[in-house]
Amino acid sequence: MYNHETSSKPQRISMNVKILCFILCFACLLLVGLNSTSHAANTESEVMVSAQTPAKTLVVFGDSISAGYGMQIEEGWVNLMAITLTQQEKNWQVINASVSGETTGGGVARLPGVLAATSPQIVVIELGGNDGLRGYPISKMKNNLSKMIDLVVAANAQPVVVAMRIPPNYGPRYRNAFEKVFTEVSAAKGAILVPFSLDDVAVTPGLIQKDGIHPTAKAQPLLVETFLPFIEPLL
Repeated sequence: MYNHETSSKPQRISMNVKILCFILCFACLLLVGLNSTSHAANTESEVMVSAQTPAKTLVVFGDSISAGYGMQIEEGWVNLMAITLTQQEKNWQVINASVSGETTGGGVARLPGVLAATSPQIVVIELGGNDGLRGYPISKMKNNLSKMIDLVVAANAQPVVVAMRIPPNYGPRYRNAFEKVFTEVSAAKGAILVPFSLDDVAVTPGLIQKDGIHPTAKAQPLLVETFLPFIEPLL
């Protein structure tokens, strides 16, 4: 006798297998789509992070002249230079590693840590003024400047040396020897030399603080104008 239930059972099994296969295929396509979307989102995120991360770093390694003595650090020439580079759409990060009162001896001790922490491409060395004001031996200061330049070069960075001057009351012999150090060291080591830039500031009312040494906040844009022409070719 013909059994209707027995004959329809294989058909139901076949139909169930087809439905299961369809569900599995749909799930696979959905997973592939989600993975593609996730990969695209991650790629886009990586591109955005890369675009926002500064490609290179410039470190200013100085004393109170660069540390913004007597003013807010945001008013100092280093921060103003960073703003200028941003406005010029130059993809550089500017780090101010300056400390008021720093000497060349202190700079030699502190520089390796700064280089390791920042991995810069350019290092502006603005030190020596406090050595002169304290009457340090010229030979010692010259040796310290040379060591700092060597450290910068060893870190695969370009050294830039800022020349300094001291008041005339230190006597012509010491003063002349002091000023020559920056030229001699820069020439011997192949470092870029930025000439002393505070002569006009010192004699212009409102541009120098009461101590007669440190520029005022009003003078900081002038320092940027002095430094940038020597730094921009390196950028």
